[in-house]
Amino acid sequence: MIHNNYRAINLVRELREEKMTPELVYQLHEIVTEGTLDDPDTAGRPQLPHEERVKVVWTRDTHDKVLHDPPPAEQLPERMEALCRFANGDEPEWFVHPVVRATITHFWLSYDHPFVDGNGRSARALFYWSMLSQGYWLTEYLTISNILKNAPAKYARSFLHAETDSGDVTYFVIYQLKVILRAIEGLNLYLRRKMTEVKETESLMKHSPDLNRRQVELLSDALRNPDAEYSVKGHATTHNIGQETARLDLVGLEERDLLVRQKIGKANYFAPPHELSKRLRDL
Repeated sequence: MIHNNYRAINLVRELREEKMTPELVYQLHEIVTEGTLDDPDTAGRPQLPHEERVKVVWTRDTHDKVLHDPPPAEQLPERMEALCRFANGDEPEWFVHPVVRATITHFWLSYDHPFVDGNGRSARALFYWSMLSQGYWLTEYLTISNILKNAPAKYARSFLHAETDSGDVTYFVIYQLKVILRAIEGLNLYLRRKMTEVKETESLMKHSPDLNRRQVELLSDALRNPDAEYSVKGHATTHNIGQETARLDLVGLEERDLLVRQKIGKANYFAPPHELSKRLRDL
């Protein structure tokens, strides 16, 4: 499921400039449920009229309670078209705040519950697409799934309140906004922690007799850019040194397990290993 969610967020990034369509919603569902469904043939399609609708059930102490009975399968194609029109901003004519639109899009898909399984994952993927498509690029770095997972009762109650109060979705919007704020707070805490680690690691590197100034600068850059790739030519140009000196710098870091050699075509590149910060602290 983690791999599926990763693939889904990558697709969402690619689709951020495109209009949402039922076919794209089905594609997202197929991705997030790959290898997780009892019947693989139900992936990437809504339930059909002859199939028994899957209801939203709350299980407690081995007892099941139906929380939501979704619309009939006959209505799903038309409702999906309406959902996409709303998600794309084609409806309604009046202004809807982008975050509210993304949140209602999330609620809508979850309420319609069109799939046998994976409705929640599909709804969250659609939420991310809506936020990114409306310019909220930071959203792709926010983790909302864990917050929802850790408080399932609050999530369920926000749906119940909306359903029992004449369809007033305000309950879910307020709940989702609180989730977003908690996710932003969590991201800020993570970034502050990582910056502290980087500064501490850089301080240790500067006092290491085994690393020269150029190697320290490269590793400092690698700590901030874990996806970076370094070449002999690039390192030589950056520090205005000969290519043999640059090669010795990079190979020296490779021998200390601080860089990993990768071959792309005929050229050699050096990339930071996983947990570079920990390896530097262990020097």
